Amino acid sequence: MSLRARFMEDLKTAMKAGQSDRVGTIRMITAKLKDLDIAGRAKGEDKVSDDAVIGMLRSMVKSRTESAAMYLQGGRPELAEKEEAEIALIRSYLPADLDEETIEAAAREAIERTDATSMKDMGRVMAALKTQFGSALDAAIASSVVKSLLSAR
Repeated sequence: MSLRARFMEDLKTAMKAGQSDRVGTIRMITAKLKDLDIAGRAKGEDKVSDDAVIGMLRSMVKSRTESAAMYLQGGRPELAEKEEAEIALIRSYLPADLDEETIEAAAREAIERTDATSMKDMGRVMAALKTQFGSALDAAIASSVVKSLLSAR
């Protein structure tokens, strides 16, 4: 089942169950997806790929994580809890993250494959990893692993 179909199915289920918080979060996801589709039309895409949708979901998680931290700093734990609930729901649509050991092994292989010798080659290594793993790759974790490996050379 595609992510779009899962969003719609989960929205119907949440509406029938009267889960207003869940309904609101899924509607927010679908609104963001519509914006992404509209932006994709300029590139000639009718609907963006699931990889692009996963990237969108990852950015939503990142922004909500930052917001939750700011709410906690500002003494608003109730708002931070709401953000954390949204993060949990959004993460349920994301593929399982690769563990750091797998990313490190793949990064070592990509460094050898691309003949990377310094930080200047980081872009090529990251591109190789993105090609290999697609949307399953968490770019933030991968970039920190690649940086540490390349700086050790």
